Amino acid sequence: MTGSTAPTTPAAPTTPTTPPPEAVLPPRAPEAPAPGTRLGSHYEHCFGCGPQHPGGLRIDAVAGEGLDVTAELTVRPEHQGGPGLAHGGLLTTAMDETLGTLNWLLHVPAVTGRLETDFLSPVPVGTTLYLSARVTGVLGRKVYSEAEARTGGPDGPVAVRARALFIQVKLEHFTKHGRPEDIEKVLDDPDLMKRARAFEVNP
Repeated sequence: MTGSTAPTTPAAPTTPTTPPPEAVLPPRAPEAPAPGTRLGSHYEHCFGCGPQHPGGLRIDAVAGEGLDVTAELTVRPEHQGGPGLAHGGLLTTAMDETLGTLNWLLHVPAVTGRLETDFLSPVPVGTTLYLSARVTGVLGRKVYSEAEARTGGPDGPVAVRARALFIQVKLEHFTKHGRPEDIEKVLDDPDLMKRARAFEVNP
């Protein structure tokens, strides 16, 4: 007796994180923060950048001259995966957060569509990572970007490398899909609303 094989559904095509030939590198938005500006948090309870998150990364990126940012992260004991080493998922979060801050320079909110991370060397607790990220192309609502995390200084060896595809969205994306009580906190905070209104012009 031979067994039957159930029909399989073809896998969905993988969305690339490298820009296609028709993608362009747009100019920096006129409303973008000036070079050297600390970008701060988009939401105070964000795990990646929020100052009020007790165990968060608290990444505070700095705007570069073009469509690029830099940031630093010191790996703390609560960031461990293996004994004495940074958790890989946490390092991926750091890359995602740094890449996400690039959207301040385009002046359009966006969310992560796909993120690829390569780990090139272990990152011990106590290490300061020097993060840098840049936009590599934009096509329609798709924003392509890449980043590195280096040890020993901004020009040190690369420990983590990432490429990402972000999708530009309207602010309604967050009010529609977010948890109601958290949305209320944002609406009641004039500082957060001021930052949100910076993105009200959205193609």
